[in-house]
Amino acid sequence: MYTLKKSLGQHFLRDENMVLKIIAELKENSFTQLLEIGPGGGALTRHLINIPAIDFKAVELDHEKVTFLENTYPFLQGKIIHKSILDIDKPFNGKFTVIGNFPYNISSQILFKILDWKDDIEVTIGMFQKEVAQRVAAKHGNKTYGILSVLIQAFFDVEYLFEVHENCFNPPPKVKSAVIKLVPRKTRLNIPDEAKFFRLVKTAFNQRRKMLRNAVKGLFDEQTLAQPVFNKRAEQLSIEDFVSLHHLMN
Repeated sequence: MYTLKKSLGQHFLRDENMVLKIIAELKENSFTQLLEIGPGGGALTRHLINIPAIDFKAVELDHEKVTFLENTYPFLQGKIIHKSILDIDKPFNGKFTVIGNFPYNISSQILFKILDWKDDIEVTIGMFQKEVAQRVAAKHGNKTYGILSVLIQAFFDVEYLFEVHENCFNPPPKVKSAVIKLVPRKTRLNIPDEAKFFRLVKTAFNQRRKMLRNAVKGLFDEQTLAQPVFNKRAEQLSIEDFVSLHHLMN
């Protein structure tokens, strides 16, 4: 069999009802190329490889799990990328879908990787620490609304699907878990300079207790900073507010 590595944040899904619930959510979408992030012991993988007419790949850092999966499911020979998800190039040409019980210790970094690939991702269905899932789905005015909320929601519609009890995992994590779904926005926002937009959002929330005028004063001229919107704090601004403001940056 295999061992579980705490250093890699390994908490493997073992509840078959929950596995089938996630697979059912995936099958609501049409796709021809599928990437699984962190297949681990194969709880999801053994169902994914039976989906007909798709090109399937998985990315797994742990050599022991790669060996286990290839020995248990010979179909996976040559289909597992033995690297960290954070270090790989885009795994397919064209559009693809992403699924996974994401390692919680790098889940935010995985979301930024998905942002890198946003033009080609059709759907992402991912298991996250509940706190991270709530942050991604949060609306403005909510105390959990922050950098991840704005950057993800600027490009994706986020659906908070369901929560997963600790006992559904081996070993049970010390945190709650939840599954969310990301689908590219039907109407793209006007963000011509993504670097500026990212910089504005990160700068605003790095000092989220401050009035926006003080938090981002280095990014705008004095005349622009006099506008009433700068009397708010970052968490009070909608996604559209941030988009509008990035057009006014120095």
